[in-house]
Amino acid sequence: MSWAARESLPEARPDPARGIFETLLVVDGVPLELDAHLERLAGSLAELYGADVPDDLRRIVLGSTRDASLARFRVTLVPDGSGGFVASTGLQEVEDTVVLPPWDRAVELSAHVVPGGIGSHKWADRRLVEGLETGQEGHVPLILDSDGAVLEASRANIFTVSRGVVATPLADGRILPGVTRARILEIAAQLGLPVREAFVSVAELTASDAVFLTGAVRGVEPVRSFGSVSWEQGELTRELAEHLRRYWDDDS
Repeated sequence: MSWAARESLPEARPDPARGIFETLLVVDGVPLELDAHLERLAGSLAELYGADVPDDLRRIVLGSTRDASLARFRVTLVPDGSGGFVASTGLQEVEDTVVLPPWDRAVELSAHVVPGGIGSHKWADRRLVEGLETGQEGHVPLILDSDGAVLEASRANIFTVSRGVVATPLADGRILPGVTRARILEIAAQLGLPVREAFVSVAELTASDAVFLTGAVRGVEPVRSFGSVSWEQGELTRELAEHLRRYWDDDS
C-alpha cells in the first residue's frame, strides 16, 4: 500500500477569539438533532469562555430554518469582548443526493498529519485544515496524528467495519465528538453490533472490510479508497445509514 501525508504546522492552533459554530441539517423546516447540537455548543462555551448558551439562540435557529425544505444551516458565535457573543447564521440548500449519499458518491480519503488533532471544539478558525480541502468532489482529507493515530476527516468522524465490529477513534480530546457519531454508536448498539471506541491505526484502517464517515449533513457517507487501498460497498454501512434515515424521519 502507499499513502503520503502532508503535515499541518502545530503552531497554527485555533484562535478562540474567532468563535465556534454548529452545522445542522434542516428537513422541512426542522433542524435535526437541535438539542444535541445545542448541548455540545453549551459544553464548548462553558469550557472555552466560561459562558452559557445565549438565551435567544434556540429562537434564532428555529426562526432561521422554518422555511427551508432541505438545507445546511450554520450558526457561529463570536465573543464580543464584553462577555457576550455575536451570532451569525447561514442557510444553504442541498441536493437530496448529498444527504445519506449512495455508493456512487463514495469518497476518497487523503492523509494529512495534524499534531494533536483539530481538537474537541467546532472552531470557526479552520487554519489547521485550510488548504487541505481542495474542493474537488469526492476527495476528503483524513486527519492523522504524529503517533500514527487515525483521528477524523476534515469535516466528519470516521468509522471502520471489520468482521462485523464497528469501530471509531476514541473521543480523547483530539477529535470533535460528532452528534451523528454518537447517534451511529447508539444505533449500532441497539442493533446488537459489537462497537469499539479506541485507538485506530492506519494499518487497522487499511485492513478494514469497509469504512464510512459520519456528519450532521451527510449522515453516513461511504468511503471508496485511501491511498492504494480500496473498499467495496459494505452491507453494515447501508444498514446503519437506513436506520439513521428512519431516526431522522421521526425527528423531523
